[in-house]
Amino acid sequence: MKDLEQLTVFYGILQNPLVSAFAEAVKQPQNERAQTEFFRKLYAADAQEDFCAYFCNAVLRDENAFARACAEEKPLSRYLFAAAVSDLQRIGQALKEWSADDRFNVGRASELFEGWNEKTAERLSAYYRKNGYGKFSEYTAFRYTEGELVPIQSPSRVSLRDLKGYEREKAEVLDNFENFARGLPFSDMLLYGDRGTGKSSTVHAAVNLYAAQKVRLVELAKEDLLCLPSLKTKLAQIPMKFVLFVDDFSLSEKDERFSTLKAALQGSMEGHAKNVMIAATSNRRHIVEENFDTRRNSVHEVDSEQELLSLSDRFGITVLFSSVGKAEYLAIVSALADDAELTTEKETLFRLAETWALIKGGRSPRRAKQFIDYASACERKHKEIQL
Repeated sequence: MKDLEQLTVFYGILQNPLVSAFAEAVKQPQNERAQTEFFRKLYAADAQEDFCAYFCNAVLRDENAFARACAEEKPLSRYLFAAAVSDLQRIGQALKEWSADDRFNVGRASELFEGWNEKTAERLSAYYRKNGYGKFSEYTAFRYTEGELVPIQSPSRVSLRDLKGYEREKAEVLDNFENFARGLPFSDMLLYGDRGTGKSSTVHAAVNLYAAQKVRLVELAKEDLLCLPSLKTKLAQIPMKFVLFVDDFSLSEKDERFSTLKAALQGSMEGHAKNVMIAATSNRRHIVEENFDTRRNSVHEVDSEQELLSLSDRFGITVLFSSVGKAEYLAIVSALADDAELTTEKETLFRLAETWALIKGGRSPRRAKQFIDYASACERKHKEIQL
């Protein structure tokens, strides 16, 4: 019963080097080489103080048929459920037999895994239904690299409360995100406008807000746009909701990625994936870098222009983040200063903030945040704010 190589549902955990070494040590208790290899990997993973917690995490993050079926929120096969229970019992017994070893602390299972029995499987089922499964339950943001979804270890933690101003723009973005998260009709989005106005941060904040509803962000570099159709197909098969994010997006007129993106924006036979939303940011409303000479030399100038405009028109929602004036800029500075609990008088802060904007090349929410961060650092060091 204790042989972990007999696992049928959670067998994927054996891909973990430490778990695999443990399985060998359990299988061959008299084999000194197997025991030594296990302890080498145990200490290397710094899991000697609570091995059970390490093991529980490996089980929880395993991507398997049981976890996936639960995440899909569909009726679960009783055969699959029974197989999962059998595996959990096998794991629990293996850990129990090693609990007396004084060379490391096996520890106790968390409340989620307590018992390693049918109740454990039920709790896991509820967890997967609520949070998703595998790496998608652990991470909220990914980067698409060389055909793989690579977790972003330290994603942006920005919240909507951190973003000052642009209330109407944020409300429009959030309304679409809510539709997406709730399974209602939604649209792909283009956020465009001047740099530093908070376009990307708004997308990040919206993902963070709806992460508890299994919304995840996938960053796609502009250079990888040709992978967009295959990526959408891949994401459509995963029972989560994905925001495909292309930041600071622009194309040249003859870029081969132009037609690829057009097709991905509800223009191909594949259609609109219910769990994939494209969100792009750009400094240009029409995305494509237009060339006057090309317009002038085109035989069908109007048709050529319409072809370029058709790309941005494929986005169901376009939101303009325009540059701010002096009053809006200082209002943002004031709100950020309050959040940072700065003690410098507002009149002085405003004067310095204007100087900062002049030095840095213009007013924007980004400039305001940079200034407040600098001012906050100066105050904490009891240093005068000097520009």
